[in-house]
Amino acid sequence: MSDYMIRATAAEGQVRAFAATTRDTVEFARSAHNTSPVATAALGRLLTGSAMMGAMMKGEKDLLTVKIEGDGPIGGLTVTADAKGDVKGYVFHPEVMLPPNDKGKLDVGGALGIGVLTVIRDIGMKEPYVGQTILVSGEIAEDLTYYFTTSEQTPSSVALGVLMNRENTVRQAGGFILQMMPGATEEVIAGLEKKLAQLTSVTALLDEGKTPEEILEYILGDYGLDILERTPVRFHCNCSRERIDKALISVGKQELQRMVEEGETIEVNCHFCNRHYPVTVEELQHLLEQAR
Repeated sequence: MSDYMIRATAAEGQVRAFAATTRDTVEFARSAHNTSPVATAALGRLLTGSAMMGAMMKGEKDLLTVKIEGDGPIGGLTVTADAKGDVKGYVFHPEVMLPPNDKGKLDVGGALGIGVLTVIRDIGMKEPYVGQTILVSGEIAEDLTYYFTTSEQTPSSVALGVLMNRENTVRQAGGFILQMMPGATEEVIAGLEKKLAQLTSVTALLDEGKTPEEILEYILGDYGLDILERTPVRFHCNCSRERIDKALISVGKQELQRMVEEGETIEVNCHFCNRHYPVTVEELQHLLEQAR
């Protein structure tokens, strides 16, 4: 498999860890949405982080949605993920271009600006779990770290990165999430903090050819790393013509009648994968007959 993530534990269960390589997934998203470099970096980071967060869920039908909304020019992002490594997402304004930040990096924080991060977990209960925090930097990894610590009371370290080629295709993408479990000792926490402080960037490690297993071994090898699971990751959208037809029927007879009377083929666009579905007047008429 090309893109995949691993789930692991270390320090006799004191640490829970995830790591992923997602270059193909992020490149698919870049191509589908024709994103600028800074939009690709923002979307790629959130796709990667959400894939690993999705792996934290248990049920096959559980669904995670992560939304970021800010006052910056990119507007925001929406990504959904399941427990099986399928992710999809989009950027509100994929065309936004910005100069590099003061570190010479793609300015994702400047593109998003001041705003909020919302995490929605639909795990089959009557109401989904919703957590919300402010954006602390807009760089996404730091924002997810803050979310885990404040909203879920789980001390965490999140690293996410997207490295672009000169022709603006995706060279590397991936990340990791480390979480301290209840009862983690100060010795383990201090040791991990010291190790993390020595890291350059997750994309630098990926660009050196390191796999997710090797990245976690590099960070957690001294603590008895135990890899539990390996899961493929892909950009997968479940939109279909059948779902489009159901959505059109749901708008009601009056709106469908108006579309029919206009006498032109309409085009329905999927936000997540940017696929276009043309619907002819004859097809609209058929849907009108099915509507209540």
